Amino acid sequence: MYDNLTLLKDIVENTPLPIGVYVGEELKIEFANPAMIGTWGKGSQVVGKSYKELLPEFEGQQIFDQVIGVFKTGIAFHAKDKKVELVIDGIPQTHYFNYSFVPLTDREGRIYGVMNTGVDVTDLHLAKLQTQSAKEKLRIAVESSGMGTYEIDLETQQIKTSGNFDAIWSAGPDITNEELIAKLHPEDLPVREKAHKQAQKTGLINYEARIINEDQSIRWVKINGKIIKDVKGRPSTIIGIIHDITGQRQFEQEVKKQVAEHTRELRRSNDDLLHFASVVSHDLKEPLRKIMIFNAFLRSDLESGSLQSAERYLGKIDHSALRMHAVIEGILDYSTIDKTAQPVQKIGLNEIMEHIKTDLELVIKEKNAILIVSELAEIEGAPILIQQLFYNIVHNALKFSKSDQPPRVIISSALVEIKGSDFVRISIKDNGIGLDSSHFQSIFKAFERLHSKDEYEGNGLGLALCRKIAKRHNGTIEAFGDKNNGAEFIVTLPLKQFKTAI
Repeated sequence: MYDNLTLLKDIVENTPLPIGVYVGEELKIEFANPAMIGTWGKGSQVVGKSYKELLPEFEGQQIFDQVIGVFKTGIAFHAKDKKVELVIDGIPQTHYFNYSFVPLTDREGRIYGVMNTGVDVTDLHLAKLQTQSAKEKLRIAVESSGMGTYEIDLETQQIKTSGNFDAIWSAGPDITNEELIAKLHPEDLPVREKAHKQAQKTGLINYEARIINEDQSIRWVKINGKIIKDVKGRPSTIIGIIHDITGQRQFEQEVKKQVAEHTRELRRSNDDLLHFASVVSHDLKEPLRKIMIFNAFLRSDLESGSLQSAERYLGKIDHSALRMHAVIEGILDYSTIDKTAQPVQKIGLNEIMEHIKTDLELVIKEKNAILIVSELAEIEGAPILIQQLFYNIVHNALKFSKSDQPPRVIISSALVEIKGSDFVRISIKDNGIGLDSSHFQSIFKAFERLHSKDEYEGNGLGLALCRKIAKRHNGTIEAFGDKNNGAEFIVTLPLKQFKTAI
């Protein structure tokens, strides 16, 4: 048989919970079970030794003060997940404990000792740190990626959100789920509803939608979520992430825009290619045929010893060669205008007009033309292109003149403001054969010729080239006039360019 004291001793001796008893102010170790002896790591001969002498590494860790405080006050002390430095088998180690110091009293209520119990929670502490570290790393990764997180309690409809989520949704931390839904674009509400219905089957929520900000601007977001069920299989929580994809959407739109633009450009290039083929087969074939014919006539005369028509044949050959040269130059200018970047420089338009008058000096003299040029502004652009732009317009004004009166070309300008930027509007007005209003737009199309080449020389590329140059300088060109009553071309160009090359 055994008594209660023996039973209690057996329990204390065999429990895995470390237990120790220290008596007197000297804290003499009166009892320590095997679990406590193993925890200390000082060997089995510990009873009768001083607690302070046995564990000198506790000095500076406040543990001795805690025990003495309990012995003197009678108030128990409890520590949770407390870091304790121990020297076990001569090796310093760091542990974490849940421990208690409880006062022990005699029958008269006097404190005679302190009972110490403890649980080593080092593994639990490290696991908790690892979990916290993993959560923190995940949080940092999510935050760094620009995504926001959310959690919705389906029973209470309460929502927990991260800072990124609030920033993306332009919402405060106390916003409700209903208020979040109200921020969605009305056209995207069916998309959300469909995604949530699908999630009832799959458990996953995936959709893209637009958020309307307070300033009415639009922000595109991608929402991914998962429905969490309780032990009874009922949906209880939704957790997920939200990603701002506004930049991605804008990029996609820009790509689509560029693809559409390139497609239009390709179609236009194909059309130009067809027109080039037409030019080669007609405008180039005809002068080439003339050169061959008159060259044959000239050879025949030379062989027969007759030179009467030689000068006339040579003149015809020269004229045809010049015609071919003009056509080829026009095609080259038109086809390369979009392919070569030109540096932006300051350009004095009056200086440009002086160069043009010099270039057209013979035509002006032959036709007794009058050019009146007002004071013009200084702009930014590519000088070679601006020269070509105004050369073509002025040359057209001289070319399409009336046979019964000398050409008169008036060039003037005015400064205007367009959408907050300064522009100059240059007018080139003549007294020539004029324009029909139905041709105000068509004359700027490539290879568009209103008059036969027998009446007026040209390849139909001059004004198309002018429009390209004006557009490249972020400007415009327009045509006005009346048939038989002169034409007016208005070129509008910015004073400053926003790029260093165009």
